[in-house]
Amino acid sequence: MATQSSSAHSLAECLRMTRTIALNCVLDTVLGGLAASLAAWACGYHAALPGGAPVLGMAGLAVAGWPFRIFQQHWRFAGRSDFWRLGGACVLAAVLVLGATALPGMAAPAFGMVYGMAAFMVLAGVRGAYQYWRQGLMGLAGRQRVIVVGDGEDASRFLTLAPHMGRRVAGLVPEGRQRRPGRRLRGLPVLGQVGDLRAILAALGADEDWMVVVADPHCRGERLSAVLRMAHETGTPVRCMPDLSGLTGTARAPLHPVRLADLLPRQPVAPDEQGLASMLRGRRVLVTGAGGSIGAELVRQIARHGPAELILLDMGEYPLWQVDIDLEATAPALQRHLVLADIRDPARIERVFARHRPELVFHAAALKQVPMVEANPCEGLLTNVTGTRIVADAASRHGVRAMVLVSTDKAVNPASVMGVSKRIAEMYCQALDARARRAGGADAMRCVTVRFGNVMGSTGSVIPLFQHQLARGGPLTVTDPRMRRYFMTVSEAVGLVLQASACGTGAQEDRLAAALLRRGGVFVLDMGTPVRILDLARQMIVLAGLRPGRDVQIRFTGLRPGEKLAEDLFYSQEILQPTGCPGLRMATPRTVDLAQVVNIMDALTVACRQGDSAQALDLARRLVPEFVHNPHGMVTQVPAGQVDVERNAS
Repeated sequence: MATQSSSAHSLAECLRMTRTIALNCVLDTVLGGLAASLAAWACGYHAALPGGAPVLGMAGLAVAGWPFRIFQQHWRFAGRSDFWRLGGACVLAAVLVLGATALPGMAAPAFGMVYGMAAFMVLAGVRGAYQYWRQGLMGLAGRQRVIVVGDGEDASRFLTLAPHMGRRVAGLVPEGRQRRPGRRLRGLPVLGQVGDLRAILAALGADEDWMVVVADPHCRGERLSAVLRMAHETGTPVRCMPDLSGLTGTARAPLHPVRLADLLPRQPVAPDEQGLASMLRGRRVLVTGAGGSIGAELVRQIARHGPAELILLDMGEYPLWQVDIDLEATAPALQRHLVLADIRDPARIERVFARHRPELVFHAAALKQVPMVEANPCEGLLTNVTGTRIVADAASRHGVRAMVLVSTDKAVNPASVMGVSKRIAEMYCQALDARARRAGGADAMRCVTVRFGNVMGSTGSVIPLFQHQLARGGPLTVTDPRMRRYFMTVSEAVGLVLQASACGTGAQEDRLAAALLRRGGVFVLDMGTPVRILDLARQMIVLAGLRPGRDVQIRFTGLRPGEKLAEDLFYSQEILQPTGCPGLRMATPRTVDLAQVVNIMDALTVACRQGDSAQALDLARRLVPEFVHNPHGMVTQVPAGQVDVERNAS
């Protein structure tokens, strides 16, 4: 049934295109005859042409139009390339007519040249008039008027499609300083610079339904925040233009509201899909913590690269079921196994590895909520330290090619139990990897560590908290007005984690990264510049169509146990080294001897299982001397160069 429906649709599409080409052929040849009549009148010898000028002009254009495919043009979407082809067809038609009139007794050769120019003016003029008429007709159908921010190629594509979206473009607001008000670009007035947007919007008529469309894909971060802020002050909605590069014909691209990810002060980096495919295709892959934010996105992206089997491990039944439902819809043919297991249970983890024999392991399971781990330090250390060691040791015993540890910026100069637990996990994986790389054996397991900051929308992070508070009408709670954090979208972070895995396992050759890995290097994602949490709260209020300090208040609550005002992605004594992959850098933190870290971790595990948190934290300090615990949420440092902000700011 589906095949019959598809065949019927293809036949109908073929008939529709045939009718369009036939109609265009008739119209263009008739216009060619009109152009020939005009040329003959201009030259003054209409009677000297056998069969009359119209017949000769129609014949010339009918023949010349096919090589340049002008009969397949859609008049309402005709652009620069279409008019170039139209000019080529008119030149060829002029040559054909010139050859026909060069016989003895015929008209002078001037007729052919005049005919070519007349044909182009008539054909191009009719197309332009039709586009103008269509735009005017559709502009009258919808009253919403648009101001476009940007003037590049993307803006041009939007201007072409705007009438078919029911928009009337009133003017452009380019970012280049050379664009002055009073000039015209693409037939539209330049209203001013982006910095003048507030005044431009305030001067517009209040009886019109206005909208600002950001058509510049590079307008992100603070630039987009400024546009949003100025438009919000005048009550004008802001929409962003999607990628229009793949649109053809009458396809419509819905404009989307400004998203929080658009306001991040960085351009997203796309991973090398070919390198990821060579690492993952046909492999048995295990993901721990598969029900969490990072783990679930890892599962989705890995599934796209054709693994042989995917083993999803998590303690939670419901999140594991949710991920499985997603995979059923997106990758139904993928063989997958759902495993309920606690990574702190060595016997259970041993059975999982013995049964499924994974070749790659992505270890995302962890306790990451800083205040909760502060309240339950032994549980955090058992999960993040002992659990990581159990998974890594089982992976090594069962011939896993590589294990990837997902780490955090809180592991650098840790002030919390969660941070120090992740740093110890890093150190153990560093020691395992350094031993394997020094041995040089092809079968030895590689341990790749990837460190990054906050991901937007992850479970327990500040953004879902703000969304919940907004739904209740506020206030939004910010711990300190000076608090800053690195942010990245979860999809980009996971894509770069996979990219780092390809570099670290040799699936994608990178000699510099390989040399640094032998010295205990860890991958650090390029997170851009940190974002002030107070600014993030304000932006979320504005995106909700409300006013900070008026509709929704912002309340400061003080630092929570284990928190710092700012996180670091690397230690001050480290020098971040570039890699061959965009978005990835490498740090070389202090390494320890594997035997030393194993002895202390044994004692730490015993102390945690006995509930002796004081002894466990003392052992953690022996491994991580830079661990300065902040259990009471005291402000111990202020980020360099940061100006104090009044606590009653809104």
